[in-house]
Amino acid sequence: MPNLASPLVRFALVLAVLACLLAKAEDAPAVDIPNADLLQVSLEDLGRIKVTTVSRRSESLSSAPAAIYVIRPEDIRRSGINSIPELFRTVPGMEVAQANSHQWAITVRGFNSIFANKLLVLMDGRSIYTPTFSGVYWEETDTVLEDIDRIEVIRGPGAALWGANAVNGVINIMTRPANETQGTLISGGGGAEERGFGTVRYGGQLGTNVYFRVYGKYSNRDEFTLTDGRAAGDAWWRSQGGFRLDWYPSEANTATLQGDYYYGEMDGQVFRLSSSPFGVFAVCA
Repeated sequence: MPNLASPLVRFALVLAVLACLLAKAEDAPAVDIPNADLLQVSLEDLGRIKVTTVSRRSESLSSAPAAIYVIRPEDIRRSGINSIPELFRTVPGMEVAQANSHQWAITVRGFNSIFANKLLVLMDGRSIYTPTFSGVYWEETDTVLEDIDRIEVIRGPGAALWGANAVNGVINIMTRPANETQGTLISGGGGAEERGFGTVRYGGQLGTNVYFRVYGKYSNRDEFTLTDGRAAGDAWWRSQGGFRLDWYPSEANTATLQGDYYYGEMDGQVFRLSSSPFGVFAVCA
């Protein structure tokens, strides 16, 4: 009979248990766990959370062949954060720095600056990079946080599937469909640095299979203070609005129309005035 106290025997037992768990995880299908049940589910079920960014198909988190981290709506609610760039401070391996009151430097695996362009960022399947330098203006990347279904962050090369921008990683921000955001949402707050912020969103139904939502956001941030105590002169405010329309002509088909508009000023000067191109998507079985 083998000696159970032997280090080699114990190591073999651990490997056997891990092999059984991995085999069971690979056989189990990916699941979409409701946000309210995250504290009640088992560790095995947490590893089966559905992700789609790694292989462009639905698969479980534990079987995805990449270093991936998923930000769930429950994580956003518990964090108390009210902007997308700040959410990445909670992701292991992310490099997040705030350059001034409104500019961010975000990347993975080095080469970080406000003009970092080695990270592909998607929102609802659309690349939101800026053509001038192939990076992202994070002060423009925003939406209603309560509408986010999940954010998948892949740390590592993804150019084989996603193209040249995905040199060091991919961020995929996915929002909930309009039929899951029905009714009225009002939120807001304020403080010393965040002088004021607020969100209003309304969702409704236009027909049997047609749903919509519209929203408006506003934020006002105080200026930064330099190391010598002087004001940096970068106080700013921005407003944003948008809509999403989902049509389900059949159980297997979906069509989506959405768009956003934003406007902002920094110390009385307009720093960004733009309207994102409308996005039209169709998913067919």
